[in-house]
Amino acid sequence: MTEVTIRDIYKKYGLVEVIHGVDIDIADGEFVVLVGPSGCGKSTLLRMIAGLEDITAGVIQIGDKVVNNLPPAQRDIAMVFQNYALYPHKTVAANMAFSLHMRKMDKQEIKNRVDRAAEILGLEPYLGRYPRALSGGQRQRVAMGRAIVRDPQLFLFDEPLSNLDAKLRVQMRSEIRELHQRLSTTTVYVTHDQIEAMTMADKIVVMQDGNIEQIGSPLDLYDYPNNTFVASFIGSPSMNMIDGVVRTGNGIEVEIGDTRLPVGDIKEVKDGQRVIYGVRPEHLQISDTGLKAKVSLVEPTGSETHIISRLENTELVVVSRQRHAFQSGEEVYLNPMAEFVHVFNAESGDRLS
Repeated sequence: MTEVTIRDIYKKYGLVEVIHGVDIDIADGEFVVLVGPSGCGKSTLLRMIAGLEDITAGVIQIGDKVVNNLPPAQRDIAMVFQNYALYPHKTVAANMAFSLHMRKMDKQEIKNRVDRAAEILGLEPYLGRYPRALSGGQRQRVAMGRAIVRDPQLFLFDEPLSNLDAKLRVQMRSEIRELHQRLSTTTVYVTHDQIEAMTMADKIVVMQDGNIEQIGSPLDLYDYPNNTFVASFIGSPSMNMIDGVVRTGNGIEVEIGDTRLPVGDIKEVKDGQRVIYGVRPEHLQISDTGLKAKVSLVEPTGSETHIISRLENTELVVVSRQRHAFQSGEEVYLNPMAEFVHVFNAESGDRLS
């Protein structure tokens, strides 16, 4: 059983505090993704779990052992970096076996572990090659194989796909997820790419400025974001955010310009209260009524059409399965699907609906 418990973790560099009292519980065998914009503290947190950064305050426990003061070598972890960090003068097999040789492990056991990892990762034909003769995806698989042979209790991935092209990233996402399903090893994965987070994670931790904004399953975060930051960060294209005012004369509605729109369940609000009306692009429909906007651009993607429009100073994006051919400047009416609308406090950004 390898559970990871992170309690009240702080990190300071001199007088600058970059992690502000973070708490995370990671279950045995869980695939957890730390996601957020550059500089949010996700890689720093991962490096503290690995023992590559000192902890200013708080507790990190891996399994039944508090590891605050343990060096990386004694934490029984394996880390895969953005940089493959392969030895150019060693073969694939030698790169994968290096850490086991350093432990003075039995040669037959080393061979068995390397062969098993090569079979899992499809590297058997390349064991005798050198890194210079491998593609980017193959090098990343070697780096993963080097981690697998150690048979750790915890895998740590630090933006491992950032150096790959778009098509290879999609392929490697699937391979890493399939690898986790086969090995069932507890995994912490850092990325700034919310698509990676959504497609790979059992649980996502959204971070901003050294704080945790929300923790939950991918679909929980997508359907029920705690605040405007999570709502805009999770999902591509981002959620549309429109300034509005609450009107309570005929039930609860949100007034946007001359248009009043219904909302679903909502916490206590007052007439005249300023709110942010959020609706995802796929829940905004071309209609005969609703918000009157002007088309700026139409982007056909094949299976979908993205319609970018403007409502005064606000950009609105519609994702439609129909192949619309609107012209720039053409007026359209956009009607939100009321059951999928999100309403946020305009001052705090917190979710009201």
